[in-house]
Amino acid sequence: MDNISRCKEMVQSIYNSRDASHDIQHIERVYQNAEAILETEPEADGEIVRLAVLLHDVSDAKYADSKEAEERILRELDLTDEQRQHLREIIASVSFNGGNELEARTIEAKIVKDADRLDAIGAIGIARTFAYGGAKGRKLYDESEAARTQMSVEEYRTKSTASVTHFYEKLLLLKDRMVTDKGRQMAEQRHAFMVAFLEQLQKELDGHA
Repeated sequence: MDNISRCKEMVQSIYNSRDASHDIQHIERVYQNAEAILETEPEADGEIVRLAVLLHDVSDAKYADSKEAEERILRELDLTDEQRQHLREIIASVSFNGGNELEARTIEAKIVKDADRLDAIGAIGIARTFAYGGAKGRKLYDESEAARTQMSVEEYRTKSTASVTHFYEKLLLLKDRMVTDKGRQMAEQRHAFMVAFLEQLQKELDGHA
């Protein structure tokens, strides 16, 4: 069995235990986004990109308190030490971390970062935001809550802001943080859809729609 097939098999049960914002369907969509970007970046190592997509959330700090699952799977795959380290660096660079993100230094890291962020915006991004907020018992919105423009990783992770506030603290910022040409192109329409959604939501909250 090749590395991709083995990795898919090993991550399945982990993602199947997650809420709908970070389940196996999220991984499948990010994989699809990565394939679209890979078509425009022929110099990238496709196997590394695909493995990083499959692994990027197995030890997500929102669900796990250590990198144990990520490291266990990396050890079981047929990879060189250099490839394992490259994958660790890609995965570490994906997280937004309240704006305190690590730089994506390789084309593979840039592809995975954009592929994941595309799934955080647009119609799917809206659905995922409310799915995660519901799983965590968060408010839909809080009109008295100001979006934070500067925060530490710990502050970003620990404060339970309303789901709509999350759009202003992260999702609306992602379009301008895409790092591949294809990612930027794909982000445009998704960003516009979120803006239209928030405008309609505000009209309804104001009683004008």
